[in-house]
Parts: sequence; C-alpha cells; structure tokens
Amino acid sequence: MGTPTEHPSLLPITHATLAADPRLLAAVRGIGARHGFDYTDDAATSDLLRERRKAVRGAGNSAPGWLGGLTAVAGICWPLLSPAVPALADQSPAARLGPAAVLLCLTVWLWALVWRRWKRELLHPLLAGYREVIGAAQAHGAPVTHVPDWLVGRSDSGNGGGPGRGVAPIPSYEVTHSPHNYPHVDPDTPIPVKKAAVSQYEARADEGGWHDELGWILLFAGGIGIAWGYTQEAPVGYLAGALIPPAIVTWLAGSRQGDEKRALREEAVAYVRALAAAQAAGARVPELSPVLRKLYAEEFEEGRE
Repeated sequence: MGTPTEHPSLLPITHATLAADPRLLAAVRGIGARHGFDYTDDAATSDLLRERRKAVRGAGNSAPGWLGGLTAVAGICWPLLSPAVPALADQSPAARLGPAAVLLCLTVWLWALVWRRWKRELLHPLLAGYREVIGAAQAHGAPVTHVPDWLVGRSDSGNGGGPGRGVAPIPSYEVTHSPHNYPHVDPDTPIPVKKAAVSQYEARADEGGWHDELGWILLFAGGIGIAWGYTQEAPVGYLAGALIPPAIVTWLAGSRQGDEKRALREEAVAYVRALAAAQAAGARVPELSPVLRKLYAEEFEEGRE
C-alpha cells in the first residue's frame, strides 16, 4: 500500500470547483461562517478531514470496544467451561448462568459507550458543516469526487448504518436555478486520462476468489478417495485421483488471474494518485466510481492514521 507522504489527499470538493460557480462559493462561505471554518481552504480542509477521520475511527477501535469483545467471549464461554472448575462443578445450571448474564450485560454497556463516542465524533460540528458543503455542491451540480464512508458513518460490511445513506448522511438541498456548467479540465491543469487498464480493473475488481477454495476441495476429495480405496482395498477409490490434476489446473488459473488483477490494480492506483495530484494543482476531477472509491480508501486512507 502507498504511504501517506507519497501523494496528496483526494478531497471530495476543492476550492477550484467551488469558485467555478459564484452561487455555490457564496453558499459554502456562508456554511463556513456559521461553523467557524473556511471550507474553501483546501489545505485546512484536508487537515480537518485527516484529524476527524482519525478521531472517528479511534472511537470505534477504543479500549471499551476491545474489553466488550472480551466480556462477550467470557459470557458465552462461562456456562460451557465452568463445570470443569471443581469449585463450580456442583452449582446448578441456573447458578452458572448468573455470571454469564452479568458479563453479557457488561458487554452491552461497553459497546453502548463505544457507539455513543463514535457517533459523537461523527457528528462533530465541523464535520456536519462539511457534509453541508458536499450537499450544497451536489445541489448545484458540482462534481464531487467521492463521499468517504467514514464521513457519513457507513462501511462496506454494513457496519455503522449499513451500506446506504449511513448514520450521518449528506443533506439534500434544492436549487431553484439551473446548475452551473462545470468543465472538468482547467486550461493549465488537465485531468489524467483513464487508461483501458483502469476500466478493466473496475470491471474485474470483484472477479474470481474461488479458485483456491475449489482447488482444495478437489485435492481433498481426491486424497480421501485414494485413502478410502487403499484402506478398504477397493480399487475404485483410486479413480478419485483423477480430481488432483483439475485441482492443480484450478490453482494455476487462479494464480494467473491474480497476477492479472494485481497488474490492473497497480494501474488503477497510479490513476487515482494522478487524479489527486491534478486536483492539488487546481484541476476539477470527476467523480470516482464505487470501485475506485474503495481502492482509494484501501490504498491511500488506511495508513494515514
């Protein structure tokens, strides 16, 4: 993965895009005045998002969360393991369930603390203001490169509000005037051209992943069949050995596909990095596809904390 110092951040919206529409720029300055922050300052906004992302993710991975996981495991295992302890072996099942219930109640309380802290960080006034900025930009027809999952309280796995709008969604606004026509290329700062390899990566990002599993299944089936034939002195069992060559072929196909996807991923990473550099230079870059948004989060945001 790339390191935080190798590239600039890719902001959802930049000053160059805001300044292209005087109405939107005025609206964002009004939002900033209410929240006491200049959202038209790209450097300050980048620092704000980095700091707040660390706080939001830190709240979700805090000590109460880990302790809650331990108490949950202990509460589940207590009724199963306590009979093995001589001092507790004579207790009735109902008596052994008491400590388990206490542990599980403690788990719920600890995880509630984590949720409250996580949501408090997510609803930070400056983050709420930035969500208003993104909502205003979308209402004015401005290109928003991406909306980070952490910013709205959602994740790919469905945690924190699910894969939809999230716990803190981007607000919706109506603009009475027709949207401004935003050119995607500045005269002195053109955006990078998306290569065919990047489009291929977007199409194949979720492809495959089953070769290893199928290969092992075929190998085990072949091995079990041979072992059964040997122990039972049944020659028909040796026919299962025919499954071993397909297992090897499946592994080789998976390896080849993995190599191809890694090469395409490298092209996609280079493209996203180039977009971030062009944006930092003043270009108005287009919205990222869902695949590239996920790639950006994995390659460029995970190591920033």
